Amino acid sequence: MNTRIRYANLGFLAVTALYTGAWAYFAPKQWHATFPGFGMSWLPQLGPYNEHLAKDAGAMFLALAALTAVALSSVRNNRLVQTTGAAWLVFNVLHLSYHMQHLGMYGTRDQVLNVVLLSVLVLSSASLLVPASTETRRA
Repeated sequence: MNTRIRYANLGFLAVTALYTGAWAYFAPKQWHATFPGFGMSWLPQLGPYNEHLAKDAGAMFLALAALTAVALSSVRNNRLVQTTGAAWLVFNVLHLSYHMQHLGMYGTRDQVLNVVLLSVLVLSSASLLVPASTETRRA
């Protein structure tokens, strides 16, 4: 995999983690009521608001953002990038798996968006497991 693709995937994951993590940790009630934003609300259907759970989710996303930022600063380090990808992949596969089992609580638009966006996160994570190409390692 070339360095640009690694930067793009790590950047996408970092932005996702910062967006979700900061919102969930610092404004948990509002996050629960209006996530993912953009006029949509996906969390109330999954159960009542729980500040502890929301802040824990935010903290986990911020931890992933920190790990991803470190990987971004060392994008040529295969082991670090692959470890970051593996951590994200475990989370994203389990997250997608859960939502695939609970799509019935959403309308068609939200079902499609859940599947597409969560699948993109899985693919982005999995791509980080591919070692850097020879040209990248020499650079």
